[in-house]
Amino acid sequence: MDLETLKIDLKGLQEGLTTFEFDLDDAYFKAIEAPEVSQGSVHVSLRIVRTGDDFFTLDFSETGTVMVPCDVCLDPMEQSVETCQRLEAKFGNEYSEEDDLVTVAENEGILDVTWFVYEFIVLAIPVRHVHAPGKCNPAMIRMLEEHSAARSGEEGEAAVDSRWAALLKLKE
Repeated sequence: MDLETLKIDLKGLQEGLTTFEFDLDDAYFKAIEAPEVSQGSVHVSLRIVRTGDDFFTLDFSETGTVMVPCDVCLDPMEQSVETCQRLEAKFGNEYSEEDDLVTVAENEGILDVTWFVYEFIVLAIPVRHVHAPGKCNPAMIRMLEEHSAARSGEEGEAAVDSRWAALLKLKE
């Protein structure tokens, strides 16, 4: 995917509604060198409403899937994402971002939404992502079970740190 298509010429937009459609694939995620997501297939619909000479409302709608590591076995897993986000933009002297308002340098008039799209996708990924039951890497699950069994056998109930024991006495 050519990232140039994600650079929106705000000056060239007519007053009213303009829509854009983007299909992001692995090439997009590799091109932006994304730290959390490096593969995926996401459809982005962008609706821009221009009101007046220098104010824009951008509504992003993103649906698709991305590949993220499973929190249990660390194997890649497909995670569906769906999100709707809004940005507002206006022209000003220089580029700046403040909350959901982006100021675009009026002499340029170009808003690059490449990183905004990525951030919205990452925000749509659940905090915990785990394979469906039985789909995790069996070798990794065996290793986890072995290590957790060994750890619980070593510690036992009798091996309580003396500092914690003193605190438990205060509790009683």
